[in-house]
Amino acid sequence: MGLNLDYDDGQTPIDEEEKDGLLISAIATRGELDEFEQQNIEEAVEWVIGKTFKPERVFSEQFVCNLHKRMFNDVWKWAGKYRLTNKNLGINYWEIPTALRQLCDDALFWIQNQTFGPDEIAIRFKHRVVSIHCFPNGNGRHSRLMADVIAQSVFKQPFFSWGMNTGLDSKSARSIYLLALKEADAGDFRKLVEFART
Repeated sequence: MGLNLDYDDGQTPIDEEEKDGLLISAIATRGELDEFEQQNIEEAVEWVIGKTFKPERVFSEQFVCNLHKRMFNDVWKWAGKYRLTNKNLGINYWEIPTALRQLCDDALFWIQNQTFGPDEIAIRFKHRVVSIHCFPNGNGRHSRLMADVIAQSVFKQPFFSWGMNTGLDSKSARSIYLLALKEADAGDFRKLVEFART
């Protein structure tokens, strides 16, 4: 496969075996890959916009995997399937199903007991699902769309803006995002929630 990719800070490298799952053989660069993936992601966004899903459906392994599949199934053979190797971040791959079930159960508990506000529940879910790192790639984008689905479908709130209203260039906004993620790693979600709504 002629796919040669450079990675930004915080991105997960795709293994050579995973690259074999590329469904469009003409893709050779990161720019081309990003373009095809973005088209596929936009189709997934169209699928979720304006839909109402019960929390029990959103917070399920099936929904989490189905959303990833809808986001990447035109580009990657492994879309919606758990990764089979360990990565530079995330838990051991064989622990993914159990960890994801626990996260879904925890999120339902947070809602039923009003443990956190709506935005924080969405952002805590996003943070934990990306730290599990369920899939070979696309985990960050998937986790952000999951947070959007939770905000819109479960809590009837608008999608998050993910720093689009900061007025900063994408590189500067990404730096702020990565710093907010590190604070969330330490248990403080305030900056990540703030960034998501800015």
